[in-house]
Amino acid sequence: MALSKKPVTGMKDILPEEMEIRDYVIGVIKETYGNFGFTSIETPCVENIANLNCKAGGENEKLIFKILKRGEKLRLQEAQSEEDLVDGGLRYDLTVPLVRYYSNHANELPSPFKALQIGNVWRADRPQRGRYRQFMQCDIDILGEAGNLAEIELILATTTTLGKLGFRNFNIRINDRQILKAMAAYSGFSEDDYDQVFIILDKMDKIGADGVEAELTEAGFAQESVSRYMELYRGLENAGSGLDYITEKLAEVIPEGVMESFREIIDSVEAARGEFFRLVFDPTLVRGMSYYTGTIFEIDMPEFGGSCGGGGRYDRMVGKFTGRDVPACGFSIGFERIILLLLENGFKVPGAGKKIAYLMEKGLSSGRLCEVMAMAQKEREGGNQVLVTRMNKNKKFQKEQLTAQGYEEFREFYREELKR
Repeated sequence: MALSKKPVTGMKDILPEEMEIRDYVIGVIKETYGNFGFTSIETPCVENIANLNCKAGGENEKLIFKILKRGEKLRLQEAQSEEDLVDGGLRYDLTVPLVRYYSNHANELPSPFKALQIGNVWRADRPQRGRYRQFMQCDIDILGEAGNLAEIELILATTTTLGKLGFRNFNIRINDRQILKAMAAYSGFSEDDYDQVFIILDKMDKIGADGVEAELTEAGFAQESVSRYMELYRGLENAGSGLDYITEKLAEVIPEGVMESFREIIDSVEAARGEFFRLVFDPTLVRGMSYYTGTIFEIDMPEFGGSCGGGGRYDRMVGKFTGRDVPACGFSIGFERIILLLLENGFKVPGAGKKIAYLMEKGLSSGRLCEVMAMAQKEREGGNQVLVTRMNKNKKFQKEQLTAQGYEEFREFYREELKR
């Protein structure tokens, strides 16, 4: 069978132009998050299959790339179930590995622990624009901080990073799972039905309020509950302040202190934010991960036409590993989508020196070669990028290729004389 030169479906080769931008973006991310006190960590790409299937990853648990047992442990003929064949899988996000990491090293880590992790993840998803089966994620998380300082810091660190990368006019949509549950309780839905109700509510931006109402009715929920639920959302459209409206309506059903803490997050971010983004209270924001327990947020970037990252509070996930809950909150940037936007908008890495190509004729003397290498080194020390290469017979085509790679200046070195 002939070997294939194309990458596996849903994965891609990265050419030098894109790699330069990726390296730059990673550098900005690490520097900016470092200024907020986050420290880098790394976890293995392979996790125990039981961890990946711990009912915390939502729909992503259906997309795991599973790994067969190795050596003598793999007994195909004796296998009665998948458990007999599989013991590991490629991570589908960075949150589950982080929680395992924290559970394993908590005694060696500061509290609160502010973690930054950048790495590839894998999902057996259907590839589409900006979505691959192997892609890089960039997460910041704060573990051990029960107060809303975690949310405030995460939002400000993420938006500051996006601002440094040149993004403008984006929104951070924010909600709280406790507000979602209170709205469902106020409407008369059973707690057992919340997940199904929220799945339908999550379609609001695609099918509108009428579509959500129709689907809730078709799902068999009591008409009285459906009507009261939709009245809440329609009332929000006419309210001067959605937050004031919800606070008043849910006063009898929402846990004490939730709205005060939520308002404090919004006020604090508003006081510190720049002019390049808006913080928007969105009571229809659900986020799909079942592990979220409180505040949730999402980056809405109109120029992309969708979400470019998000996160939230997940206070009960560490307890799955240790038996003791630890407050935790995280925010993930949609790294691949950010890179796609930068490429499509012709982004150039700022502050880089000139890209210069030294083209040497074949047969250059040893002395001239030493001269060329010394000149190139001096240019590099001055901050420029210098490529030293042999001159091809088709010099015109060679220069065209180098120009396409961003080289803007050429210097030619010949056996007998130096031509610039």
